[in-house]
Amino acid sequence: MAKKTSPKKKQAKQKKEVKPKQKKQETKKTKQSVKKTEKKQKPTKKTQAKKKTKETKEKEPPKKEKEEKKQKPVKPIKKEEPEENKKIRKKIKDILKDKVLPKKVEDNIIQEILNNKKLESKLDTIVNRSYEHYQKNIVDPSEACGIVSAQSIGEPGTQMTMRTFHYAGVAEINVTLGLPRLIEIVDARRAPSTPMMNIYLRDEYRLNSNMARQVANQIEITRLNSIADLETDLTNLTILVKPDMETIKDKDITVEDMTKAIKDIKGIDAKDKKNVIKVTLDDPSYKKLLDINEKLKNLKIKGIDQIKRIIIRKEPNEGYVIYSEGSNLKKVLQIEGVDPNRATTNDIQAVYRELGIEAARNMIIQEAHNTLSEQGLNVDLRHIMLVADVMTSDGTIRAIGRHGVSKEKESVLSRAAFEITVRHLLDSAKKGEKDQLGGVAENIIVGQPVNLGTGAIKLVMKTDKKKGK
Repeated sequence: MAKKTSPKKKQAKQKKEVKPKQKKQETKKTKQSVKKTEKKQKPTKKTQAKKKTKETKEKEPPKKEKEEKKQKPVKPIKKEEPEENKKIRKKIKDILKDKVLPKKVEDNIIQEILNNKKLESKLDTIVNRSYEHYQKNIVDPSEACGIVSAQSIGEPGTQMTMRTFHYAGVAEINVTLGLPRLIEIVDARRAPSTPMMNIYLRDEYRLNSNMARQVANQIEITRLNSIADLETDLTNLTILVKPDMETIKDKDITVEDMTKAIKDIKGIDAKDKKNVIKVTLDDPSYKKLLDINEKLKNLKIKGIDQIKRIIIRKEPNEGYVIYSEGSNLKKVLQIEGVDPNRATTNDIQAVYRELGIEAARNMIIQEAHNTLSEQGLNVDLRHIMLVADVMTSDGTIRAIGRHGVSKEKESVLSRAAFEITVRHLLDSAKKGEKDQLGGVAENIIVGQPVNLGTGAIKLVMKTDKKKGK
């Protein structure tokens, strides 16, 4: 017997059958629409080519920039050595064989032989002697260079005088020499107590006295008080400036320059009336008149700040050289006629600011060597070089003292041995620092052998031996 199905169940079955068919139709429609959109989105060959050309055009300039950046800097062309020099250098190398001399020493020997060709026959003895001398000057392994240099500078430093001297052959300019100057250099003071400059001139300026005087006038500071008389009129509350015409001509200053400089002061009006400048006040009062009178006395008309006085001397081989009391390296180098390659100052910090740390290092070496040699004390230049290297090793000028180099030492005991012993020990105890006892001072404090010289050598012997031997 066949089962009878109710009408409700029939309707449910029909609905179930209809739904999957509709879903299939919908999926077909969606697939067709997606295909159409894909066809629309797919670019043609022409559009692809156009896009590529646009992209290449856009990308080309940065590629060029990259290529320009990648381009290596042009190497300087090396000058070929003359044949005579090559022959002598070959002879020197044949004499030395396996030994080595520094290139600078070889160059000096070659130069001496070229100047005096009679020495060429004695080349063997010259080379051997120079090699012996070079070997004597080499630092021995595990030598305490720092302590030796400190002793070699400190011991003759006790023989130095404490006075300031007049500059050699120049009146009116005082220069600090001796021990005070050496302390200034080592302490890396911001400004020397007696700043000065040696300003060398170039080309025509050093040969012509008038041109040298023009350069000197641009450098030396001239104030209104030195080139004019000031008279105060109390009845009218005005000031009369009467310039000295002869001194104005010598200094290359006009009355117009003076009036311009006076007008820069606030609350004042200046007028030139037949080489007399009349100064009037905007708000006239007795007190203001006195204040402006004082300002006018110290008013700068021409020159460079900080350079008080100038002396021009004619040197035998240099021509005219300008010596200045006071220093301002930056502005002096900008003046036409000054030779920037040879202008010097005793202000080491100014050299560091304008020319960099290497120039400052050379200045420390030069100034320290000059101060010692002027006192007749012969100190090896390498000891001074070591001090200069320590002072400038991190790219700045540091003082050799508790505020500079000694403050930055790793060893606690060596810091405490220098200055402020208790504070150093307390600070290091708070932080829990460790001392490796690697230096000289800390080992002496503890009472054990120093890790240098004979104390640095440790012999090791193999104990393994074959049987029967």
